Amino acid sequence: MKTEVILTSNIVGLGAESDNVKVAAGYARNYLFPQRLAIPLTRANKRQIESLKQRRAEREAHEFNTMSELAKAVSKLICLVKVKAGEDGKLFGSVTSGMIADELKHQFDITLDKRKIHLEHPIRALGEHEIELHLHAEVKGTLKVRVESLTPAPVPTPEAAAEAKAAEEGKRHRTEKRGYGRREPEVAASDKAAKPEKAEAVAEKKPRAPKAEKPAKAARAPKAEKAEKAEKPAKAE
Repeated sequence: MKTEVILTSNIVGLGAESDNVKVAAGYARNYLFPQRLAIPLTRANKRQIESLKQRRAEREAHEFNTMSELAKAVSKLICLVKVKAGEDGKLFGSVTSGMIADELKHQFDITLDKRKIHLEHPIRALGEHEIELHLHAEVKGTLKVRVESLTPAPVPTPEAAAEAKAAEEGKRHRTEKRGYGRREPEVAASDKAAKPEKAEAVAEKKPRAPKAEKPAKAARAPKAEKAEKAEKPAKAE
């Protein structure tokens, strides 16, 4: 069962002062009326609507001025949020609007409804992030949030620095050795380029060998002796 009431205070999700709304009878009877957040809709109570509208206008003007000043002040702040993170910078979880609201209260004593902190996606990376604030229907602002790791980066000890230096020298030495290795094919190429010249020199020397002529002279000698022997019988006749 519904009943009509006149709101005397601003209620998020329901209405503001002087609004005429319908609510459940039990909700009005057990909560709104006892808390003086609303009054029943009657002819006598209708006369209060004008005063409620005036109160509403004053409240909204005050909120607008307050949020405008807050937007200017917050834009100069950096809200620090420390979370657990791995060595690679990835967070164990994420930074939410509720965490930012808590840090604003803790660091700057600024009370801000987390619903006014607009995050399209939860923050999941270290560093600075600029987020948008919806402070009022007509007022928006920005806030810088710096996310840092709870575990500080390890400070290098002298032993670790010496080991890093030795590793760097070893890496440089290996790089130089690889550089020398690259020159070896060039030397081999020069040797290969020199080999054809040697082969040509050897080819030129081979025709000069006189050993091939000696057997020819030895072969001619027997022929001459045979000719002399053949002539001797002719003289005897």
